[in-house]
Amino acid sequence: MGESTTRTAPRSGGGTSSGPVGSRTGQRLSGLVVALGLVLFLGGFGWAALVYRPYTVPTSSMSPTIEAGSRVLAQKVDGDQVRRGDVVVFTDKTWVSNARVVKRVVAVGGDTVSCCTKGKLTVNGKQIDEPYLPEGSKAEITDFGTVTVPEGRLFLLGDERQGSLDSTAHLTDAASGTVARSAVEARVDAVIFPWKGLLKRPSGFETLGAISQPGPLRITLWMIVGGTVMILGGAAYGPVAKRVGGRRSRVGTGPGPAHVS
Repeated sequence: MGESTTRTAPRSGGGTSSGPVGSRTGQRLSGLVVALGLVLFLGGFGWAALVYRPYTVPTSSMSPTIEAGSRVLAQKVDGDQVRRGDVVVFTDKTWVSNARVVKRVVAVGGDTVSCCTKGKLTVNGKQIDEPYLPEGSKAEITDFGTVTVPEGRLFLLGDERQGSLDSTAHLTDAASGTVARSAVEARVDAVIFPWKGLLKRPSGFETLGAISQPGPLRITLWMIVGGTVMILGGAAYGPVAKRVGGRRSRVGTGPGPAHVS
Protein backbone atom coordinates (compact mmCIF):
# COMPACT_ATOMS: atom_id res chain seq x y z
CA MET A 1 0.00 0.00 0.00
CA GLY A 2 1.43 3.30 -0.97
CA GLU A 3 2.10 5.91 1.61
CA SER A 4 0.91 9.41 1.02
CA THR A 5 1.54 12.51 3.01
CA THR A 6 -1.01 15.22 3.40
CA ARG A 7 -0.04 18.56 4.95
CA THR A 8 -2.71 20.85 6.20
CA ALA A 9 -2.69 24.50 5.28
CA PRO A 10 -0.86 26.79 7.69
CA ARG A 11 -3.03 28.28 10.37
CA SER A 12 -3.73 31.92 10.25
CA GLY A 13 -3.25 34.14 13.23
CA GLY A 14 -6.70 35.58 12.59
CA GLY A 15 -7.73 39.20 12.41
CA THR A 16 -6.69 41.76 15.00
CA SER A 17 -10.14 43.17 15.64
CA SER A 18 -10.51 41.02 18.74
CA GLY A 19 -6.99 41.69 20.05
CA PRO A 20 -6.07 44.33 22.64
CA VAL A 21 -4.92 46.89 20.09
CA GLY A 22 -8.08 46.60 18.04
CA SER A 23 -10.39 46.64 21.05
CA ARG A 24 -12.38 49.81 20.85
CA THR A 25 -13.63 49.29 24.39
CA GLY A 26 -10.07 49.10 25.69
CA GLN A 27 -9.05 52.22 23.81
CA ARG A 28 -12.04 54.12 25.09
CA LEU A 29 -11.36 53.03 28.67
CA SER A 30 -7.70 54.06 28.44
CA GLY A 31 -8.77 57.47 27.08
CA LEU A 32 -11.24 57.86 29.93
CA VAL A 33 -8.56 56.97 32.50
CA VAL A 34 -6.20 59.57 31.03
CA ALA A 35 -8.95 62.20 31.05
CA LEU A 36 -9.84 61.49 34.68
CA GLY A 37 -6.16 61.56 35.58
CA LEU A 38 -5.80 65.00 34.02
CA VAL A 39 -8.81 66.24 35.96
CA LEU A 40 -7.35 64.99 39.25
CA PHE A 41 -3.84 66.25 38.47
CA LEU A 42 -4.89 69.74 37.40
CA GLY A 43 -7.57 69.93 40.08
CA GLY A 44 -5.05 69.10 42.81
CA PHE A 45 -2.60 71.72 41.57
CA GLY A 46 -5.34 74.31 41.14
CA TRP A 47 -6.79 73.70 44.60
CA ALA A 48 -3.35 73.90 46.24
CA ALA A 49 -2.56 77.12 44.35
CA LEU A 50 -5.78 78.73 45.61
CA VAL A 51 -5.38 77.66 49.23
CA TYR A 52 -1.62 77.67 49.87
CA ARG A 53 1.33 80.00 49.55
CA PRO A 54 5.03 79.06 49.65
CA TYR A 55 7.38 80.85 52.06
CA THR A 56 11.06 80.61 52.89
CA VAL A 57 11.99 80.81 56.58
CA PRO A 58 15.40 82.52 56.75
CA THR A 59 16.22 82.05 60.45
CA SER A 60 16.50 79.14 62.90
CA SER A 61 14.08 80.63 65.45
CA MET A 62 11.55 77.86 64.69
CA SER A 63 14.11 75.04 64.84
CA PRO A 64 13.81 72.05 64.94
CA THR A 65 10.25 72.31 63.55
CA ILE A 66 11.46 74.52 60.70
CA GLU A 67 15.18 74.83 60.04
CA ALA A 68 16.80 77.96 58.63
CA GLY A 69 16.34 78.17 54.86
CA SER A 70 13.43 75.73 54.80
CA ARG A 71 10.58 76.12 52.32
CA VAL A 72 7.09 75.82 53.79
CA LEU A 73 3.52 75.75 52.53
CA ALA A 74 1.09 77.89 54.50
CA GLN A 75 -2.69 77.88 54.18
CA LYS A 76 -4.25 81.30 53.68
CA VAL A 77 -6.45 82.00 56.70
CA ASP A 78 -8.14 84.89 58.48
CA GLY A 79 -6.85 85.86 61.89
CA ASP A 80 -10.12 84.69 63.46
CA GLN A 81 -9.28 81.12 62.41
CA VAL A 82 -6.02 81.03 64.38
CA ARG A 83 -5.83 78.75 67.42
CA ARG A 84 -3.28 78.09 70.14
CA GLY A 85 -0.38 76.01 68.87
CA ASP A 86 -0.61 77.23 65.26
CA VAL A 87 2.56 78.25 63.42
CA VAL A 88 1.58 81.41 61.56
CA VAL A 89 2.96 83.88 59.05
CA PHE A 90 2.30 87.53 59.90
CA THR A 91 3.56 91.06 59.42
CA ASP A 92 3.98 93.66 62.15
CA LYS A 93 5.96 96.82 61.50
CA THR A 94 6.84 97.16 65.17
CA TRP A 95 8.65 93.82 64.92
CA VAL A 96 10.27 93.86 61.48
CA SER A 97 9.51 96.53 58.91
CA ASN A 98 7.90 95.16 55.72
CA ALA A 99 8.99 91.57 56.42
CA ARG A 100 6.98 88.46 57.16
CA VAL A 101 7.61 86.65 60.44
CA VAL A 102 6.96 82.98 61.31
CA LYS A 103 6.21 82.12 64.97
CA ARG A 104 4.00 79.83 67.06
CA VAL A 105 0.86 81.14 68.76
CA VAL A 106 0.90 80.15 72.44
CA ALA A 107 -1.87 82.39 73.77
CA VAL A 108 -4.89 84.23 72.36
CA GLY A 109 -7.04 87.14 73.49
CA GLY A 110 -8.13 86.80 77.12
CA ASP A 111 -5.39 84.29 78.03
CA THR A 112 -2.76 84.82 80.70
CA VAL A 113 0.66 83.45 79.80
CA SER A 114 3.80 83.15 81.90
CA CYS A 115 7.09 81.34 82.05
CA CYS A 116 7.97 79.10 83.63
CA THR A 117 6.60 76.47 86.01
CA LYS A 118 8.89 73.45 86.38
CA GLY A 119 10.48 74.37 83.07
CA LYS A 120 7.16 74.56 81.24
CA LEU A 121 5.19 77.38 79.68
CA THR A 122 1.98 78.16 81.59
CA VAL A 123 -1.20 79.37 79.94
CA ASN A 124 -4.30 80.09 82.04
CA GLY A 125 -2.62 78.35 84.94
CA LYS A 126 -2.00 75.12 83.01
CA GLN A 127 1.43 73.74 82.16
CA ILE A 128 1.77 73.16 78.43
CA ASP A 129 3.51 70.10 77.01
CA GLU A 130 5.59 71.25 74.01
CA PRO A 131 7.19 68.24 72.26
CA TYR A 132 8.21 70.42 69.32
CA LEU A 133 10.92 72.18 71.37
CA PRO A 134 14.57 71.20 70.74
CA GLU A 135 15.39 67.89 72.41
CA GLY A 136 16.61 68.32 75.95
CA SER A 137 15.68 72.00 76.17
CA LYS A 138 13.19 73.60 78.51
CA ALA A 139 10.62 76.25 77.78
CA GLU A 140 12.52 78.62 80.05
CA ILE A 141 13.05 82.08 78.67
CA THR A 142 14.12 85.27 80.38
CA ASP A 143 11.42 85.53 83.02
CA PHE A 144 8.70 87.74 81.62
CA GLY A 145 6.25 87.36 84.47
CA THR A 146 2.60 87.13 83.55
CA VAL A 147 1.09 88.72 80.45
CA THR A 148 -2.63 89.07 79.86
CA VAL A 149 -3.30 89.00 76.12
CA PRO A 150 -5.75 91.70 74.99
CA GLU A 151 -8.81 90.62 73.01
CA GLY A 152 -8.15 90.37 69.29
CA ARG A 153 -4.42 89.84 69.77
CA LEU A 154 -1.94 86.92 69.95
CA PHE A 155 1.16 86.07 71.99
CA LEU A 156 3.80 84.26 69.90
CA LEU A 157 7.04 82.42 70.60
CA GLY A 158 9.69 80.69 68.53
CA ASP A 159 10.33 76.98 69.05
CA GLU A 160 14.03 77.79 69.56
CA ARG A 161 13.40 79.89 72.64
CA GLN A 162 16.98 81.02 73.24
CA GLY A 163 17.49 82.89 69.96
CA SER A 164 13.99 83.84 68.89
CA LEU A 165 13.01 87.51 68.57
CA ASP A 166 9.40 86.88 69.50
CA SER A 167 6.82 88.40 71.85
CA THR A 168 9.28 88.29 74.73
CA ALA A 169 11.56 90.69 72.86
CA HIS A 170 8.74 93.24 72.53
CA LEU A 171 7.27 93.23 76.04
CA THR A 172 8.00 96.93 76.48
CA ASP A 173 5.87 97.82 73.46
CA ALA A 174 2.45 99.32 74.05
CA ALA A 175 0.82 95.96 73.21
CA SER A 176 3.10 93.98 75.58
CA GLY A 177 4.60 91.98 72.73
CA THR A 178 1.27 90.84 71.30
CA VAL A 179 0.27 90.92 67.64
CA ALA A 180 -3.13 91.70 66.17
CA ARG A 181 -5.04 88.73 64.74
CA SER A 182 -5.56 90.77 61.58
CA ALA A 183 -1.78 90.73 61.00
CA VAL A 184 -1.88 86.97 60.30
CA GLU A 185 -2.02 86.00 56.64
CA ALA A 186 -1.36 82.24 56.67
CA ARG A 187 -0.95 79.14 58.85
CA VAL A 188 1.98 76.81 58.12
CA ASP A 189 0.82 73.30 57.22
CA ALA A 190 3.97 71.57 55.98
CA VAL A 191 7.72 71.81 55.42
CA ILE A 192 8.33 70.88 51.78
CA PHE A 193 12.07 71.54 51.42
CA PRO A 194 13.92 69.81 52.82
CA TRP A 195 10.92 67.48 52.99
CA LYS A 196 9.46 66.99 56.48
CA GLY A 197 5.81 66.74 55.51
CA LEU A 198 2.87 67.96 57.59
CA LEU A 199 3.55 69.64 60.91
CA LYS A 200 2.63 67.57 63.96
CA ARG A 201 -0.51 68.58 65.80
CA PRO A 202 0.19 70.78 68.87
CA SER A 203 -1.73 68.45 71.19
CA GLY A 204 -0.40 70.12 74.35
CA PHE A 205 -2.91 72.94 73.87
CA GLU A 206 -5.98 70.69 73.66
CA THR A 207 -6.72 71.12 77.37
CA LEU A 208 -7.32 74.83 76.71
CA GLY A 209 -9.80 74.35 73.88
CA ALA A 210 -10.02 73.36 70.24
CA ILE A 211 -6.90 73.30 68.11
CA SER A 212 -6.72 73.79 64.36
CA GLN A 213 -7.28 70.90 61.98
CA PRO A 214 -4.86 70.32 59.08
CA GLY A 215 -5.76 71.97 55.78
CA PRO A 216 -6.50 70.12 52.53
CA LEU A 217 -2.83 69.65 51.61
CA ARG A 218 -2.91 65.87 52.06
CA ILE A 219 -5.96 65.60 49.80
CA THR A 220 -4.40 67.76 47.08
CA LEU A 221 -1.21 65.68 47.17
CA TRP A 222 -3.21 62.46 46.75
CA MET A 223 -5.08 64.03 43.84
CA ILE A 224 -1.82 65.00 42.12
CA VAL A 225 -0.18 61.61 42.72
CA GLY A 226 -3.33 59.66 41.76
CA GLY A 227 -3.81 61.75 38.64
CA THR A 228 -0.20 61.16 37.59
CA VAL A 229 -0.57 57.38 38.00
CA MET A 230 -3.80 57.36 35.97
CA ILE A 231 -2.29 59.45 33.16
CA LEU A 232 0.79 57.21 32.89
CA GLY A 233 -1.26 54.02 33.17
CA GLY A 234 -3.79 55.08 30.56
CA ALA A 235 -1.12 56.32 28.16
CA ALA A 236 0.78 53.05 28.50
CA TYR A 237 -2.22 50.94 27.41
CA GLY A 238 -1.65 51.35 23.66
CA PRO A 239 2.07 50.38 23.55
CA VAL A 240 1.56 47.49 26.01
CA ALA A 241 -1.48 46.15 24.15
CA LYS A 242 0.34 46.39 20.82
CA ARG A 243 3.29 44.43 22.16
CA VAL A 244 1.07 41.73 23.69
CA GLY A 245 -0.97 41.52 20.49
CA GLY A 246 2.19 41.15 18.41
CA ARG A 247 3.39 38.22 20.48
CA ARG A 248 0.04 36.44 20.16
CA SER A 249 0.05 37.01 16.41
CA ARG A 250 3.50 35.45 15.98
CA VAL A 251 2.46 32.39 17.99
CA GLY A 252 -0.75 31.95 15.95
CA THR A 253 0.88 32.14 12.49
CA GLY A 254 3.22 29.14 12.86
CA PRO A 255 2.90 26.12 10.44
CA GLY A 256 0.23 23.55 11.21
CA PRO A 257 1.01 19.88 12.02
CA ALA A 258 1.67 17.31 9.19
CA HIS A 259 -0.74 14.35 8.87
CA VAL A 260 0.53 10.94 7.66
CA SER A 261 -1.85 8.35 6.24
